[in-house]
Amino acid sequence: MRMLDRRDVVARLLRDRGEMLVVTGLGAATYDVAAAGDDPRNFYLWGAMGGAALVGLGLALAQPDRPVVVVTGDGEQLMGLGAFATIALQAPANLTVVVLDNGLYGETGGQKSHTSGGTDLAAVARGCGIAQADRIKDEAGVEALAATIATRSAGPRVAVVEVDPAEAPRVLPSRDGAYTRGRFQAALGLAA
Repeated sequence: MRMLDRRDVVARLLRDRGEMLVVTGLGAATYDVAAAGDDPRNFYLWGAMGGAALVGLGLALAQPDRPVVVVTGDGEQLMGLGAFATIALQAPANLTVVVLDNGLYGETGGQKSHTSGGTDLAAVARGCGIAQADRIKDEAGVEALAATIATRSAGPRVAVVEVDPAEAPRVLPSRDGAYTRGRFQAALGLAA
């Protein structure tokens, strides 16, 4: 079976985004979201490894009527495993965490991550109390997630998507934190 291409997966998940707010994890997840189309409702994290899921949680709690999607990688999520327990406790129905799992720490040189050695992030999320935590390995799973990603569910969701470890060219959105914050606030109708 052909492995899923991360860029194709992210583009499909964001294609019909509606009012979706997107938080990205460090590195390739940011490049993938930017490649799918820069948008003022994208909040790119540059130096907060391990924090994307918790930033998404805060945003989901502050904006309960809008779908919030975190797009991150397995290495970044491994640094923030405790986020799953806090997300489960808060239980926002508008939060989906998408973990692009290539089994590597891409930003530090491509070393194998714990997921290549058997750590199952969907099982960890379920163990923390997130009932809707699944592994996606094929196009049908991506399509099913894409069809529901912009809607509320019975609680938070985690989707661990197994992707090909091949690197794609970097698509760099602005790295200016003040600009990104201000643009995002304006997209939410808040004073910057």
